[in-house]
Amino acid sequence: MIRLRVVSAILAALLLVATGLSGAQAQTVRREFDPAVTEALDKAVTDTMAKAGIPGVIVGVRIPGRGTYEKSFGVADKSSGTPMKTDLHMRIGSVTKTFTVTGLLQLVDQGRVGLDDPVGKYVEGVPGGNRITLRQLADMRSGLFNYTEDDKWEKTLEADPQQTFTPQQLLAYAFAHPPNFPPGTKWEYSNTNTVLLGLVIQKVTGQQLEDYLRQRVFAPLRLDRTSFPTDDAMPEPYAHGYTDYTKSGATTATPSGGTVDATHWNPSWAWAAGAVISDLDDLYTWLPALADGRLLNPATQKERLRFGPTTIPQVQYGLGIMRVNGWIGHNGELPGYETLALQLPSQRATLVILVNSDTDYRGQSLSTMLGRAVTEVVTPRNVFDLPTAPQSEKSSPPPSRTPSPTS
Repeated sequence: MIRLRVVSAILAALLLVATGLSGAQAQTVRREFDPAVTEALDKAVTDTMAKAGIPGVIVGVRIPGRGTYEKSFGVADKSSGTPMKTDLHMRIGSVTKTFTVTGLLQLVDQGRVGLDDPVGKYVEGVPGGNRITLRQLADMRSGLFNYTEDDKWEKTLEADPQQTFTPQQLLAYAFAHPPNFPPGTKWEYSNTNTVLLGLVIQKVTGQQLEDYLRQRVFAPLRLDRTSFPTDDAMPEPYAHGYTDYTKSGATTATPSGGTVDATHWNPSWAWAAGAVISDLDDLYTWLPALADGRLLNPATQKERLRFGPTTIPQVQYGLGIMRVNGWIGHNGELPGYETLALQLPSQRATLVILVNSDTDYRGQSLSTMLGRAVTEVVTPRNVFDLPTAPQSEKSSPPPSRTPSPTS
């Protein structure tokens, strides 16, 4: 048995050399966590699911030198009882912002835009657009009203969740309101900001945003299972997503209320701020690249990771990326789905959590609950958590309406 293990190790090493893998890449060869850690993770996830009534979840943790944990729990389809699997596609909500802002920063590297350019240089009709910079849009300090807090927008979406919104329609809802504060004076999460950045990318490149991201962000990293939909379709295989009409602030498109299948609700209302679809393996690839700036020049990556304070305790925000107790990345919520996609640079740890429900448990988002439970086991000195202090709907819209890091 000892000889077999030695031979296997030698063969593995030879394979690494033959395929040209570097020492750093070689460390990604799969190794399971210690059985005690795995058992603790299993319990943390299943206990959280039982407590919050979560239908299904995918959890992935990779820490070089310590191990990998990849498991699915629960069901992907409540009507058929089909079990959740780790290779299923899900909508990732505001994790989309990390892709959109990366696309913008690539244009900065090419000298085609400047972070301190006014958005009015590229998009007409923005209130105060001659004073709001692209940087302030990316780090959520523009002061522009968040269109997903507009009552008319909400009622329009409720009437037909399958309808298609254009970016210009979304901005019209936002611009019907005066800015909330002068640009650069405060921090406030607003999907309006990222929609504008998507339009800037289209204006400068002459490409549709989905084409640009596919060619310049997804393809270089071989994110073949990541897509930016232009309709309500979901690529196979996928997990169904469930949302609760009865919770406070949620949409009420059906008079009966209750939990409904929101899988094929059109994500056009989130567009550059939240429409992307992905899976566990692609997010495993994306997060280290996001953290180390693999698609950007070092100076531009430094600008992205220049984190500033927010109105949320423990949370700092950079350019389309947040930092919470050492973890950097983003969360995402939209009807039926929640995502947590994070990297802990100090340990090169990657954490991905994909949930097929966005129904909060006593004011806590499901992805935050799971993230806290998982990190308490694997990185107890760097526990991921977001506060659940009561906030008004207008200051922090419910996650079923707005993919947001504030939930």
